[in-house]
Amino acid sequence: MRISGVNIPDEKRVDIALTYLYGIGRSNVRDVLKKANIDASVRVKTLSEDDQKKIQKALDSIKVEGDL
Repeated sequence: MRISGVNIPDEKRVDIALTYLYGIGRSNVRDVLKKANIDASVRVKTLSEDDQKKIQKALDSIKVEGDL
């Protein structure tokens, strides 16, 4: 999966994998997943396209990667 120009590891849990984005920490991940209504314990490879879009939309309100 690719979010904000960064490849996210497929074998990791979503809550851990999102911390690979520069500017996203554990507390931000909880907020993003809550906004996107996604369980933190699922693996990245099991996410659907809709789930990926929800995560991307939730991340739009946070400065990450190039914005920083």
